[in-house]
Amino acid sequence: MSYFEEREKEILGEQLYRELFSAGNTAPARGVTVNTSVMEAESFAVRAPFTVEKSPFCSAGFYLRQDCKPGLDPWHHAGVYYVQEPSASGAAPLLGAQPGERVLDLCAAPGGKSAQLAAAMQGGGLLFCNEYETKRAAVLLSNIERMGTSNAVVLNEAPVHLAAALPGFFDRVLVDAPCSGEGMFRKEEAALRQHSAALVKQCAALQAEILDAAAVLLRPGGEMVYSTCTFSPEEDEGSIGAFLHLHPEFELLPSGAAFGCPGHEACCVNGPIDVSLVRRVYPCHGGEGHFMARLRKKESCEAKYTEPHRKKTPRLPAPYQAFMEALFPALAYENILVEGAKIYLLPGLPLPPLKGLKVLRAGVLAGEMVKDRFQPHHHLFKAFGTLCVNKEELRRDEARTAAFLRGEEISAVQAQDGFCAVLTDGVPLGFGKKSGGTVKNHYPKGLRNFK
Repeated sequence: MSYFEEREKEILGEQLYRELFSAGNTAPARGVTVNTSVMEAESFAVRAPFTVEKSPFCSAGFYLRQDCKPGLDPWHHAGVYYVQEPSASGAAPLLGAQPGERVLDLCAAPGGKSAQLAAAMQGGGLLFCNEYETKRAAVLLSNIERMGTSNAVVLNEAPVHLAAALPGFFDRVLVDAPCSGEGMFRKEEAALRQHSAALVKQCAALQAEILDAAAVLLRPGGEMVYSTCTFSPEEDEGSIGAFLHLHPEFELLPSGAAFGCPGHEACCVNGPIDVSLVRRVYPCHGGEGHFMARLRKKESCEAKYTEPHRKKTPRLPAPYQAFMEALFPALAYENILVEGAKIYLLPGLPLPPLKGLKVLRAGVLAGEMVKDRFQPHHHLFKAFGTLCVNKEELRRDEARTAAFLRGEEISAVQAQDGFCAVLTDGVPLGFGKKSGGTVKNHYPKGLRNFK
């Protein structure tokens, strides 16, 4: 008997263990979460290019058949959905992110939960997406682009450094913490082979550090959701119990989740908590395994963040201004950030001072100045392609769509000469440049689909 199985049977008892893990001999659950920024979940359910079934974990979540390949479909490239284990979609909605707020996804890679938060915020406010590991941060940035997110600041920072720079800045913080990954055992055999009591202890210590940083980052009255994809007491009820003991300025709230089951008193290894307020997901619930808890920082806490004096908006470079007036008139006079040759379209809310932080992207990379001309970037057309006045409209199932995703030129039907947005079923794929009856392809080489 493995350490994991022995521990769970001791906590749950033999009968409850078998009930909760009753799906253990079936295939792992697979799913997608719809990007409701570009398509309503109800519309996706009717138009989906593969068979789907509604998931209980969020209103935009769907189960997939085991034999489909959603990552190869044009709608995946367009950012219509994010391939995500079904129960993983449950945490972000519990945060209750709203348009106009300052929201932080503290451990954001690969980006599925960030995409859900961005959709909830409807492009308004500020969404900070942070990832400590550099390679994972690059994946996060790629997914932020693919989903067409326009209000994100993507960082590659240690949580403690972020907390020192922006204390009390955020209205809401999501901590989807690094964990021992016990909920991934059915999907990843390596996770089971590498599992041990020592790993659980190591992860719990790291989670405590991350939660301490999150506590500093949150404003008084702000809310936080903590989640893991593991079952271990030390990382779930134990982490919350230890945190509340050290942070009496926080209170545990009802999770708001209707899926899964409450927590277990036997898992309160660092002091008792009200386990009816937290939520667990086991394989019998239709997901691979998650824990979620929702907390609030009391209003009586001292506010830390002070709004800085705002700098003047930089002057618009003439080639950029001419390009935007011609193709994106609705965005031509929006606030920008100029860093070297690169030009960024900023989110609606003012950015805080970011000096000293490793920022990978602030807002939308519109493009860069190359000598005396403006060269647009893929992110501009992914985020705002529907606003472009020059478009080439494709359908998901037509040959031109597959050709565009392979990086080939396609015949032009609607677009006029010059740069144009390329859309599939009304959702931006990227851009090209129409000339002589064809659209020359500008889809990034690293994203092209040759299968």
